[in-house]
Amino acid sequence: MISKIIIGVDLGGTKILTGILSRDGKVLGTPVKIQTGGTEPVEMIIKRITDSVELSLSNIGSSISDVMGIGIGATGPLDIDGGVILECPQLPTMHFFPLRKTIEDYFGVPVYLNNDANCLILGECIFGAAANRKNVIGFTLGTGLGCAIILDRKIFNGSTGTAAEIWPSPYQSGTIEDFISGAGVSKIYKSISGEDKSSLDVFHLAVQGDEQALQTWKEFGAHLAVPLSWSINMIDPDIVVIGGSIANAYNFFKISMEETLKKWICPVPSQKTKIVPAELGDFAGFIGAACLVIGNN
Repeated sequence: MISKIIIGVDLGGTKILTGILSRDGKVLGTPVKIQTGGTEPVEMIIKRITDSVELSLSNIGSSISDVMGIGIGATGPLDIDGGVILECPQLPTMHFFPLRKTIEDYFGVPVYLNNDANCLILGECIFGAAANRKNVIGFTLGTGLGCAIILDRKIFNGSTGTAAEIWPSPYQSGTIEDFISGAGVSKIYKSISGEDKSSLDVFHLAVQGDEQALQTWKEFGAHLAVPLSWSINMIDPDIVVIGGSIANAYNFFKISMEETLKKWICPVPSQKTKIVPAELGDFAGFIGAACLVIGNN
């Protein structure tokens, strides 16, 4: 029997990734990945969550009696205090669903719920690229733009649970997410080449040395420096972590991001504040969710 392990659940509109963590951050066994079926009845989605937890435990020969808590990082928006999923476009059948209480009642252990971007950066703060740092800002770059603030190694949720939700902030002719996202990469590439390509396509083209793709990532980095400057000037963090699928292209936008950023942030952080790529990879979501339990015990 394993003494007091932690379960993390990364709940998205397309997949559920569940894994088990020891108190010192070691991943135990093989994480379980299943399709969410985000438009299917809520009962089916809940069963997939509980099945993934039970299978994770079975994989290491353990049971729920060994578990100190379950952390869930979910796509939002959320009522974090109430443990409720609100009107989430990726999970339309779960609108206003009491997820935390439902899972808590099923397993009989404490359950903690927070935004998936917050969880990802919390995990980096405790076990990843920002380990041993107290004040951290994180950006998750993927289909959309996520942001998180960690103060004194705890998620800062704000008064309504929407702290760091900067994606709808105005920028040029639209919002900042129009440029800092997968769709944003495609938009920039089309403005340069006239062709429609996904952000993944643009990444692969850059790897091959394609000049238009490389120029796309250079412009992306300059755009990214804008919300980075807002955040650093406001929070003055120890470190900034860049995660999400688009962070795989970090080396292509790093230089332009840093050069532009230095023009717009205060003199001291321009010399001292580090910006680093995330380290936890594909497991970041459930590791961060599990860290919700660590932060409350």
